[in-house]
Amino acid sequence: MKNHYQLLIIGGGTAGIMTAAQALKRNSKLSVGLIEPSEKHYYQPAWTLVGAGTYDYNKTVREEKKFIPKGTDWIKDYAVGFKPKQNTVTTKSSGDISYDILVIAPGLIMDTSLIEGLTESLDKGVVCSNYTNPEHTWNVLKNFKGGNAVFTQPTTPIKCGGAPQKAAYLSADYIRKNGLSNKSNVVFATPGSVIFGVKPIAKTLLEVIKRYDIHFKPFYAPIKIDGDNRIITFKNIAPDSNSFASNEGSPLNEKVKENATIEMPFEMLHLAPPQTAPKFIKESELANEAGWLDVDHGTLQHNTFTNIFGLGDVAGLPTAKTGAAIRKQVPIVVENISRLLDSQVIGDNKYNGYSSCPLVTGYGKMVLAEFDYNSNFIPDPKLKLMLISNSDKESWRLWILKKYILPYLYWNKMLKGKEV
Repeated sequence: MKNHYQLLIIGGGTAGIMTAAQALKRNSKLSVGLIEPSEKHYYQPAWTLVGAGTYDYNKTVREEKKFIPKGTDWIKDYAVGFKPKQNTVTTKSSGDISYDILVIAPGLIMDTSLIEGLTESLDKGVVCSNYTNPEHTWNVLKNFKGGNAVFTQPTTPIKCGGAPQKAAYLSADYIRKNGLSNKSNVVFATPGSVIFGVKPIAKTLLEVIKRYDIHFKPFYAPIKIDGDNRIITFKNIAPDSNSFASNEGSPLNEKVKENATIEMPFEMLHLAPPQTAPKFIKESELANEAGWLDVDHGTLQHNTFTNIFGLGDVAGLPTAKTGAAIRKQVPIVVENISRLLDSQVIGDNKYNGYSSCPLVTGYGKMVLAEFDYNSNFIPDPKLKLMLISNSDKESWRLWILKKYILPYLYWNKMLKGKEV
C-alpha cells in the first residue's frame, strides 16, 4: 500500500467499485487506492425478494476481493476523517493517505436510535426489515396468521424509497394467496403525502392498493415502537394536523392520543430504519446542513473542494438513492476525473437526477419507475424496446428483469466497469 494516489476512493460498494473500474478502463496507468473494510459485497436490491421467500439470500453476497478492479490497491480499513486542504484522508489503522483526486462513496448507515424502541425491537419477534435481515422478514411473513400487517418508513431519506411499499405489496399478495385476507389488514403508512412522486407510477400504484385493499396512511411518521406489546406510535405530520379525524372503531383499532399521535397495534411490522450519512461525513466540513456530502447536483463535484467528488447514497442529491442512479452518476464522475487530471477543467456533461425504482407489486408483477430531478417519467428507450411494454404498468417481463436480468448485469457488467 502506498501513502499517495492519483485517485483515492472511499467505499467499495456499487459506486466505489464502478468508479475504480471505469477510471482504470480510461487510463490503466492511473494509481488508484480504494478504502473499504468489508470483505463481503452485497446485492441489496434482491433483499426485497428474499423477504418474500422468492430469492436465495446466499446469492446476494459474494467476496469483495473478486470485484476489486485489477490495478487498484485495496486498503482494507476505515476512513475516519478528512484534511481536504492538505488533500489527505485519515484512516483508522493505516494512517493518513494523500490524493490528487478524492471520490467519496461510503454509502449510508442505519440509525435505529432515531425512533424510540426501534433498536430494542428490530429483527426480533414480529418486527422486521428487508434493509437489515430479509430472512427474518420471510419468517415473520410465513408465520403471520392475521391481524394488522403494518409497513412504514422514517422521515429521513432512505435507500430505494419504494422498498417499504414493495414489501407491503408482496406481503399482501402472500396473504391473499394463503387465504388470510378476511382476517388481515395490510397497512402502508408513510410520512409522505403521496404514494409516489411520479404521476404515471402513482396512478398504477393506487390501483394496486385498491386491488389488495391496503389501508394507505399518508402523513404518518413513526416515532415509537413497542415490540413487546406490538404497538407502533405515529405522529400525524399533515400540514393541518388539527383536522385529523379519529380512527377509533376502525378495523385497525387505532387510538388517537394527544399531540396528533396515533397508536396502532400490529401482528407484523416491517419498516425501513432511519438512515443518515456516516458520522465521519456528517461531522466533517464536507457535509451540507443536512449532513450529506455537499456536491453539485450536476457535476457531482464538491461545492468547496474542486478535487473531491461524491456519488451514491452519501451524496446530497434530491433524487432517489438507488443503484440505477449510481449507474448514471459514475460516467459523469469518471469523465470529470479524467479531465481534471489532464487539464484541470471538468467536462460539460451533467447528471440529470436519473434514478429508477423497480416496484414489485406482487409475485410475478412489477412496475419500473424511472425519473429525473423534476420527477418526470423518463423510461429508458433501450429497456422499453427490450420489454415491449410500458414500464409504468404492471408486467411479468419487468418481474423477470428484477429477479434474473438485473442481478446478472450487476455482477457481470456494472461492477466490471462495462456499459449497461
